[in-house]
Amino acid sequence: MFLKKDKRPNGRIHLSIVEGYRDPLTGRPKQRNVQTLGYLDELEKKFNNPILHFSEIAKKMTEEEKQNTHPLTFSFRLNEIIDSSTTLRKNLGFVVLSYFYHKLGIDGFLINRQRNLNIEFSLNNIFQLLVYSRVLNPCSKKEAFETKDDLFMDLDIGINDVYRSLDHFKRYKDDLLLHLHEMIRIHYGRDTNKVYYDVTNYYFEIKEPDDLRKKGVSKENKKNPIIQMGLLMDNNGLPITYRLFEGNTNDCETLMPVLDNLKDDYALGKIIVVADKGMNTGENIAYNILKKNGYIYSQTIRGGTDEFKKYVLDQSGYIIHDDGFKIKSRVVSVKINVTNTEDKTKKVDIIQKQVVFYSPDFAKRAGHEREKAIEKARKLMSISKNGKLPEKGAAKYIKSQSLDKKTGEIFELSEVHWIDSNRIAEECKYDGYYAIVTSELDMPNEEILDAYRSLWKIEESFKITKTELKTRPVNVSTPEHIEAHFLTCFIALLLIRLLQLSTDNKYSTRILVNELNKISGTYLDKNYYMLDYYSDIVKEFESITGTDFSKRFMTLGEIKKIIANVKR
Repeated sequence: MFLKKDKRPNGRIHLSIVEGYRDPLTGRPKQRNVQTLGYLDELEKKFNNPILHFSEIAKKMTEEEKQNTHPLTFSFRLNEIIDSSTTLRKNLGFVVLSYFYHKLGIDGFLINRQRNLNIEFSLNNIFQLLVYSRVLNPCSKKEAFETKDDLFMDLDIGINDVYRSLDHFKRYKDDLLLHLHEMIRIHYGRDTNKVYYDVTNYYFEIKEPDDLRKKGVSKENKKNPIIQMGLLMDNNGLPITYRLFEGNTNDCETLMPVLDNLKDDYALGKIIVVADKGMNTGENIAYNILKKNGYIYSQTIRGGTDEFKKYVLDQSGYIIHDDGFKIKSRVVSVKINVTNTEDKTKKVDIIQKQVVFYSPDFAKRAGHEREKAIEKARKLMSISKNGKLPEKGAAKYIKSQSLDKKTGEIFELSEVHWIDSNRIAEECKYDGYYAIVTSELDMPNEEILDAYRSLWKIEESFKITKTELKTRPVNVSTPEHIEAHFLTCFIALLLIRLLQLSTDNKYSTRILVNELNKISGTYLDKNYYMLDYYSDIVKEFESITGTDFSKRFMTLGEIKKIIANVKR
């Protein structure tokens, strides 16, 4: 603040205390009147040296403001209107994501790679925009660009720069994932004693398939072309790597390509792959054995051998808990089908541990689900025409009389369809029973079971990508841009998982994202923003990042210091 002397048209000198600032919306320097003092000739009647006196007061007011003890005053015009070309409210919560982004050295990785490119726009700035927007406000690349001013970031980029950068992101994908793995290992400790693997798919809102987006078995029962994604996760729930596959790729065929060379490149040592029964094939088991890895897979019971079913139902050997849960295991020699170098299938003997357990809660759930399916089957029978029924789903519980293939007529004129009571009785035998097979012969049963139960973490990760992060719809079409899109989604998932880990996994991603979005400030006047949200969770963010979100009023300069501090 300083003393301003204005010479008025009447020739008299008018004194006032003003402050200068730069308008953050226009970038232009401005002045604001803080205190009107009066005419110099009148003030000389009260003070020996008014100019010196009030200059000292202005200096003192400046010091008080620096020490946050001077009261703030703002002035507004009642007829002031909102300028649609400016953004008055901006998000500051993104600095929490920025803390992890810079701790992982993603900025340095991209800046170093850009030195070899003849481009003027910043890959790092664009990547940050796409990743932070994917967490805070999932949207298309175009909308992320159009709403970039919603963040306290200075981004001198154009929309064409955003799309051009996608090709570069795809090019550096594998190197970046390896870089992230090393940074996770250094800063958080990468627990890969057990790794979890699963596959999901994402549909595209297109009708015709292409070389990547193809018709396949959609997890969401969509008829659109899809792509497959295989995701590998560590024991802390942090994603390690991923790979995209053509939409018609079988789930079981994705595991080996993801693991191939991963062990050497990522220096993982021996890993135990935990996956559901979709990965339980002879090829995948043989691959893990040859690579000196281990496996823990779920095993179908109803589709197993008669000898295995007999073992499951035989009540001898079970250890029974008070709540009715029971478990037993055995080590046996089993045969698996493996394709040799001549593309012929061969049966190979291996030693395997089989863990079988029974849960009363699972038994009740299975019975309840089957009752719903049977009820649906009865409805199908009542509306079927000419004896025709769907081939999947609840129709498996329906028995039908044979039809003449030539005429379509029913051979016998009695009842056409009926519920298959024999099938239901056979299924009921195995309600509540589950089986796990593993290469780890000496691993305790409870540890095997705990490892398998942890698969929910990777299933939750897929759910996060499809709900909170809204990975679909994918608003890009070329293979390079599709790869870049999923890379930004993967990094967004990693950052939010790191935030969960840093808050002791107490909060869901939805709660964390809501908290980050609430840390926002509205522009008031003379370079000041007013923040209006603070909570116990935000206090935890502060302790993690070393920032202070508690101040209700902050200058743009103070906000920029917060942004700069988390980058160190």
